[in-house]
Amino acid sequence: MVKYTVHLTKGEREELQHIISKGSHSSQTFRAAYVLLNCDEGKYAEKVTNEQICTVLKIGMRTIDRIKARFIDGGLEATLERRPTSRIYDVKADGDVEARLITLCCSEPPRGYAKWSLRLLADKMVELKYAESISYETVRRVLKKTNLSPGKSKAG
Repeated sequence: MVKYTVHLTKGEREELQHIISKGSHSSQTFRAAYVLLNCDEGKYAEKVTNEQICTVLKIGMRTIDRIKARFIDGGLEATLERRPTSRIYDVKADGDVEARLITLCCSEPPRGYAKWSLRLLADKMVELKYAESISYETVRRVLKKTNLSPGKSKAG
């Protein structure tokens, strides 16, 4: 296991102190600031053990190690900023699916229903094999993008 040793400069300590004392920051930024301040082994530091940090901040040892590693590898800014996600999302509603959804939304609802609901539209899209699967949330996003709501046509 790699042991990361954090040595903060006076300027870095002041910046972290400023973060925890003023302003509005994300909880992850506060957590990283507290961890770095407590793990500091520089000449301006009051060293606290990782076990004490875990107990006080209610976080795991692995979280502390990740924060320390990010600081060593990328510096203070990289530690405090959120990293963009690397996850790639599949787009289920391409142009063809959107067009079919809008056409379906503007049509008459099924017998027994006064108007289309998001779930009803999603189910009908799958039933008609316009999409292999589609969630009502995707239906909502497409309709919002086109300024439509279920049960209303563009003219109405």
